Amino acid sequence: MPYREPIDLHTHSSVSDGTQTPAELVRAAAAAGLGTVALTDHDSTAGWADASAEASAQGIDFVPGMELSTRFGWKSVHMLAYFFDPEDAALVAECERIRDGRRTRAESMVARIAEDYELTWEDVLAHTAPGASVGRPHIADALVTRGHVLNRSEAFETLLHPRGGYFEPLYAPSPLDGVKLIRGAGGVPVLAHPATHGRDNVLDARYLTSLVDAGLVGLEVDHRENTDDGKAYLLEFARAHDLVVTGSSDYHGAGKPNRLGENTTSPAALERIFRASSTASA
Repeated sequence: MPYREPIDLHTHSSVSDGTQTPAELVRAAAAAGLGTVALTDHDSTAGWADASAEASAQGIDFVPGMELSTRFGWKSVHMLAYFFDPEDAALVAECERIRDGRRTRAESMVARIAEDYELTWEDVLAHTAPGASVGRPHIADALVTRGHVLNRSEAFETLLHPRGGYFEPLYAPSPLDGVKLIRGAGGVPVLAHPATHGRDNVLDARYLTSLVDAGLVGLEVDHRENTDDGKAYLLEFARAHDLVVTGSSDYHGAGKPNRLGENTTSPAALERIFRASSTASA
């Protein structure tokens, strides 16, 4: 199907760590002039129904997606997933395990921070939408409210940073297992913002190739946090392996400075993503 431009394939609502409900996010997307928007909350599809309904009301196209948490050694690696079966048993079970781990991790981090700063678990829950997966962004918002930091960015650069003294790793499957889970659910995996720390910190070529062999379809290249040298490397790798190249905002509402549509994906790239899914052949 032809998708309307501009196309933004990476946004978050209050179902995960955005500050707007799915419907509010879609209304903001329409107001920003987008023709197509994907909702890609962390490890959850709970916002799809509301977002899809609002997209229809606003006259824009909706792409069902998710950002699956994975881990490679000490690195947190995010895997965007599109057009998959939201009821696939294996993927649902893994997402539940990740979300349970996220809450346990958040509770432990808050308890440790509370030993040195005035902060309670209730403070964090006050910034978490009902049913949302609790994570570091919600802790950051609570720290802002308490006056310990100015904004989310400062929280992530200090108290919530891996070297901040309170950080705990999150359970997540490997990127390879993530690709297999998404493909097993009939979906299309695209590696999210892989070069945020430069070319030398992108997953090495051998491992990236193993992801391609397992079914990786694309790379999110145009993203504000990817470095210039990292983008050049990703484009080179994408050409060599015939991967789809996407661009997205990674919008979080008021949670981040990212703006809807600041980076976009071509209709041809989105069409390739759709045709690689089981939805296209259903």
